[in-house]
Amino acid sequence: MTITNGTTPAALVKTSAIASVTPTSITLDANTVSSMLEVRAAIDALDVQIVTLLGTRLRFIEAASRIKPVKEAVRDEPRKRDVLDKAMATAEKVNFPPKLMEQIYEVLVEGCINYEGVKFDEREAAKNINGEGQ
Repeated sequence: MTITNGTTPAALVKTSAIASVTPTSITLDANTVSSMLEVRAAIDALDVQIVTLLGTRLRFIEAASRIKPVKEAVRDEPRKRDVLDKAMATAEKVNFPPKLMEQIYEVLVEGCINYEGVKFDEREAAKNINGEGQ
């Protein structure tokens, strides 16, 4: 496994730099890692990427809360089902258990719906304070 700058996990451990690694890309093969240090370094690097992507996803949730004209539009069950189905289909293609992906995405999507509702309410409150909602 190589992390962005070509450093291996073992070298990171030797230099005590492993805790500060925030790579934007990694190359790894889970079938060839030979130590828990390599496994953990790879998982940590992947978690940075996952959380970064989730942050980007949330910026689009914020955009949706800005664009939707009424709060009732925040919860869209057909769209939710579509997102879950797409995540499960992708999971199957990458050898990830689809039912586990559905459970993960159920929590993710519900959390995003709730967050979008809060952002929508904040937007409406700001409009009312500024006299725009009248």
